[in-house]
Amino acid sequence: MTFRRSVPPNRRAFLRAAALAVPTVVGLGTLAGCTDYDDSPDPLLPLLARARADVEAANAVGGPEAQQVAAVRQAHADTLGKEVRRLNRPRPSQEPRVDAPEAAAGDLAALGRRLEQAQREAVRLVKGLPRHRAGLVGAVAAGCAAARQLGDALGAGQPGPLERVAAGSLDEDAVDALQDALAAEYAAEWVYDTVTAFLSADYEAGLTAGADAHRDRREACRTLLADAGVSPRPSEPAYTTQQQVSDAGSAVQLVVTAETDAAGAWHGVLERTDDARLRDVAVQALIGSATRLTGWRLDAGDEPAVLALPGRG
Repeated sequence: MTFRRSVPPNRRAFLRAAALAVPTVVGLGTLAGCTDYDDSPDPLLPLLARARADVEAANAVGGPEAQQVAAVRQAHADTLGKEVRRLNRPRPSQEPRVDAPEAAAGDLAALGRRLEQAQREAVRLVKGLPRHRAGLVGAVAAGCAAARQLGDALGAGQPGPLERVAAGSLDEDAVDALQDALAAEYAAEWVYDTVTAFLSADYEAGLTAGADAHRDRREACRTLLADAGVSPRPSEPAYTTQQQVSDAGSAVQLVVTAETDAAGAWHGVLERTDDARLRDVAVQALIGSATRLTGWRLDAGDEPAVLALPGRG
């Protein structure tokens, strides 16, 4: 009896087979290692549902102020919807829904309460979101607060001083963003001081409140930086304006520019830090500039009077 030896595959065939097998192994390993994907429902969905419901409510209320609120909230719904679609996380079995109860025509107070609820919900979310989303949702909160400045019935009013916090150590990105915010606050202080010579006594209350707010935020920046072991940058020795300030109209426009710049700087802080305490300061400062900005844009006759997403350019 004889035994035939099996013939081993030639070397080229063996290498070819091995080469074909490697991608399969790597591919399986890569798929098995995909554990970072979050398949929970998108946390922006309730905020999106609330924005859509507010559009319906504002349209039901009617009138020029409500129409502007509807435009702001529609912009929020569009932007939030785009972000939700971009991430494309699994949809919950039941989509969140915020009812838009029948609103009486002209009931701006009810509409103002809806804006306040949306603002609070957005502020609550900001602390735990990725950086780019923190900036977006912070701007939504500021837009809701800004829209309320369209009339007393909507709940117009300025936020108080910032709550002092000790953020502790901050990374380089956060420090740079905070230094930028400090620079914007220095400039805003200078603007409020400069324009007083061109504005009548009718503006005195707004000028005083704005100057006090920016001093408060300047000191908040300096404290946060000092607590992080960083020396706050000094103010510029002098400031120049792109357009000469020569009358009340140009003075008001300069304040609009200062508040726009401050809002942009604080929005930048939201997008450049993960520190929850610093984000809380930043979103409150952003809301403050957004509310003042609406008042000054109304005085300037700018349209739209309300920026839907303050700080986002």
